[in-house]
Amino acid sequence: METEIPLLVYEYASNGNLFQHIHGDSFISWDDRLRIAAETAGALAYLHSASSTPVIHRDVKSSNILLNGSLIAKVADFGASRLVPLDRTHVSTLVQGTLGYLDPENFHSSQLTEKSDVYSFGVVLVELLTGEKPLCPERSQDDRNLATYFITLLKENRFFQLLDSQIMNEGKERVVACTELAKRCLNLRGEDRPTMKLN
Repeated sequence: METEIPLLVYEYASNGNLFQHIHGDSFISWDDRLRIAAETAGALAYLHSASSTPVIHRDVKSSNILLNGSLIAKVADFGASRLVPLDRTHVSTLVQGTLGYLDPENFHSSQLTEKSDVYSFGVVLVELLTGEKPLCPERSQDDRNLATYFITLLKENRFFQLLDSQIMNEGKERVVACTELAKRCLNLRGEDRPTMKLN
């Protein structure tokens, strides 16, 4: 179809978004959660390192991960994304994104890097592990932010009390590996976070 005005065309995501599946009434298996996380990581890796000009999504969150009829993940909503010139490692910009997913380093410095997406991806991993929302007003003031609460419970060796009961009996090794990856993604210093690059 040719038009004088450019159009954005998206694949129809008949299964809504990941947020609806994690926080709604539907069950999503541990295997599906891991696959969706891997597909999302692959999409972010492509944006950060395989596209001709690196792209920082800037609003990675479970409601921006759409699911098709086979629950295949599609990263969506590039309205806040930024191109990063090849000769630069960061972009100075106004802070933008969604509370609960925002990289604290970006929030305090206004320096946007690919590690900001890594932090947000870490929050999505914690959602997948716990079934909890990124911000929970029912918890105490210090524990409302899921990422902060998750790190606190890890330090106190109490993480398993936060783990989603739907995945409690899944392979402990995979749960521990995913937990460790989420912890690395949520490092306060961006340089201490992993990259999304594919090996």
